[in-house]
Amino acid sequence: MQTAKILIVDDDVDVLSAAKLMLKRHFSQVDIEKKPQRIPFLVTNGNYDAILLDMNFTRDVISGKEGFDWLDRILDIDPLAVVVLFTAYGDVEMAVRAMKSGAMDFVLKPWENEKLLATMQAAVQKRADGKVQAGGQPAATGPKTVTKGAVSQPNFLASSPVMQQLYDTVERVAATDATILVLGENGTGKSDLAQLIHQKSNRLDKPFVIVDLGAVPESLFESELFGHVKGAFTDAKEDRAGRFEEAHGGTLFLDEIGNLSLQMQAKLLTVLQNRTVTRVGSNKPRLVDVRIICATNQPIGQMVAERTFRQDLLYRINTIELRLPPLRERPEDIVPLAELFLKQYRHQYKRVVTTLSAALIKQLQRYNWPGNVRELRSAVERAVILTQQNTLQPEDFFQNAFTETSQFTETYQLEEMEKQLIVKAMKKYNGNITEVARELGLSRQALYRRMEKYEL
Repeated sequence: MQTAKILIVDDDVDVLSAAKLMLKRHFSQVDIEKKPQRIPFLVTNGNYDAILLDMNFTRDVISGKEGFDWLDRILDIDPLAVVVLFTAYGDVEMAVRAMKSGAMDFVLKPWENEKLLATMQAAVQKRADGKVQAGGQPAATGPKTVTKGAVSQPNFLASSPVMQQLYDTVERVAATDATILVLGENGTGKSDLAQLIHQKSNRLDKPFVIVDLGAVPESLFESELFGHVKGAFTDAKEDRAGRFEEAHGGTLFLDEIGNLSLQMQAKLLTVLQNRTVTRVGSNKPRLVDVRIICATNQPIGQMVAERTFRQDLLYRINTIELRLPPLRERPEDIVPLAELFLKQYRHQYKRVVTTLSAALIKQLQRYNWPGNVRELRSAVERAVILTQQNTLQPEDFFQNAFTETSQFTETYQLEEMEKQLIVKAMKKYNGNITEVARELGLSRQALYRRMEKYEL
């Protein structure tokens, strides 16, 4: 049996049961899920080695559109996720489109057991191959050792003064149990910073649990965070620990905390004050020992002033406040980061490309990077895949939609440049949000927020 975690998502319970029955003989853990709406939460917290995803749910039973949409969501959350698509209505055209969209492979129903097993084993191996450190060495399976100047999280290269100052602060606070609030734009690496703090803390050998609060429906908030007992509600088939209990002794990272409603904020505040949780359907409080790190890209101070975020909760979560600067404020790090990602993806995709041209370096330093480190990583990956040269050039990297926007960088009107960049990308892809978001290196949610901001 192979030690690996598999997730199967399909709205047909018979398919789920049959696939799990077959795969659990070969993999140590096989989870199944009928509701695709739970995908963001599962992917954020599950650390799956491979995901088997149905292409057709209830909205449009034969086009595969929902499968492609959920594939995009998965890759937004975890760019290294390995996804195999599953459908009874497949054909060559759909298979090719699936591969171009980021899927590793495509399996038709009814499946042949040997084919499905071989595909999932290859998927697990690809995930393992993808977990490489800079220079192509296999990533360690346990907690990473992080030292100044050789940080395992690439977002924390400390060449720039602003990042060196941030890193010095992390060194001072990581060993304490102080609650930390991480502020920063999308793509700056807030979750990576939280993990780095955990790795440098006294809790590094205990769980590090991530909860994307923006992906947790309000109706499931208490169950997901605090747990439930059997029979507490219709689908509660057994007792289940919540995320607080899972993180006991370790670190709980609450991402997108600015998205919580006032009602959910009140429930969270009670737990943080009392350091106890009560499972849904129970009246027995349970003590929890967790270090809390929160993050948001929202203007949290303004939200307190507007009374959309509780001031008493803010006091609880920001004993230490860390701000991750956008990439445009740490220009010294742009080229070192690009070179680091180039080494990683050159190894992953077995490409011969080795260097960045002088012209490309100049373009990288002039560009605004509205999607920050996430956009840079995505752009390097795309360039490594598509180039046919040994040296990356601007035309490999930026493509026409990006190159045309270089004129705006000279004005230093950052918001106007970002707006124009989105407008040009929208024109290029005829308003296709998924393609535009991928081109810009943003999640769709981040793109929607920017479009609303600029009234596009």
